[in-house]
Amino acid sequence: MKKRYILIILFTIALAACSSEEEVKGIHVDFELPKEAEVGESVPLQTTITYGEDELVTDAEEMKFEYWNVEDEDNSVTVEATNQEDGTYSTEVTFEEPGTYEIYAHTTAKAMHIMPKKAITITGEQQENQNHESHEETEDAEHEHQHGFEIKLNPLENITVSQEVDITVELSMDQEPYENARVRYEIIPKNGEKHDWIETEEVEPGEYVNSYSFKEAGQAEMVVHVTDDTELHEHEEFHFEVSK
Repeated sequence: MKKRYILIILFTIALAACSSEEEVKGIHVDFELPKEAEVGESVPLQTTITYGEDELVTDAEEMKFEYWNVEDEDNSVTVEATNQEDGTYSTEVTFEEPGTYEIYAHTTAKAMHIMPKKAITITGEQQENQNHESHEETEDAEHEHQHGFEIKLNPLENITVSQEVDITVELSMDQEPYENARVRYEIIPKNGEKHDWIETEEVEPGEYVNSYSFKEAGQAEMVVHVTDDTELHEHEEFHFEVSK
């Protein structure tokens, strides 16, 4: 009887393990990207999406690439990938100035979303047709047209180092909640090291939240970046105190 009881327990554990493996089955994105390229060179971006062990995903709901120069992170470019219908999704981009670029492969499939990130170094000389001044003028003009748009940061008080705090931003246009935007927090350290970028989630119409633990005491600097599919691009800088 005792031996039979032990066998039943072992069988139950085995079934639980199998169920657990089913639960954690997810999607995997193999993101192919060269480490270096030249200015003006056509750079291939390609992903292969699998589900579970090796099931190719040929019907992803979303596959697009978002890239930016690490020295200008608030100006990103997003391009849609072409579904090759064999589990691979691809496109090509051309970089017009040297620098290091980071690229997200935004992937939604099987009701799951992941966004692996890679970096590429672009070498060579800036192309002559790249006119930063005109770009800045265009960007300023775009901002002038966003009348009635507001970014409100909920008060952050009594923050201490290493304390995880919820950071909440409310967006509105003409005093109405602004929905379905992409809101990111750029945390800027005092020592000038790499900035932290925090993606948020819209928990209520026009209300975006995520948590963060500040690493150093003193005055904290944070920029809220807002973009969406209508080519809206707004940002606002905030400062607050962090105690030891």
